[in-house]
Amino acid sequence: MNKVPSSSFKHPIHFLAIGLGSGAAPKAPGTFGTVMAVLLYWPLSQLSLVSYCAVVLVAAIVGIYICGKTSKDWQVHDHGGIVWDEFVGYWITMIAIPVTWYWALLGFVLFRIFDIWKPWPISWLDKKVHGGLGIMIDDVVAGVFAWAILFSVVHFV
Repeated sequence: MNKVPSSSFKHPIHFLAIGLGSGAAPKAPGTFGTVMAVLLYWPLSQLSLVSYCAVVLVAAIVGIYICGKTSKDWQVHDHGGIVWDEFVGYWITMIAIPVTWYWALLGFVLFRIFDIWKPWPISWLDKKVHGGLGIMIDDVVAGVFAWAILFSVVHFV
């Protein structure tokens, strides 16, 4: 794994891409990025459902640019330190889920499972879609898969 360039802490776009520094973790940056996403989820969860979804949508759209620019600047596709996509994937997982520590933890676990395991079509998207969209799309779909399970458990079990 390549280290995150130290200049990233001074470059606003790169700093967002590395998840406010969480992606600079020497081991498991995606997991550390998701932990940061959980911490940021708590204040976001106080928004109305519509506002929360709007923030997640904007974060996803902006993430295409943030991740693409950082990847291009570093000349590495989907560097492990780029974790903005983990933020968005986790936040998707938590749409319309009750705000409690155990649902947040289960959402974390489910999202990380899908993000690491990458079942089809996540694996296909990860390999075939490039640039900022490619960096974002596999985590967005992993978030949707994790959300479908979590939402079903919350509302139907």
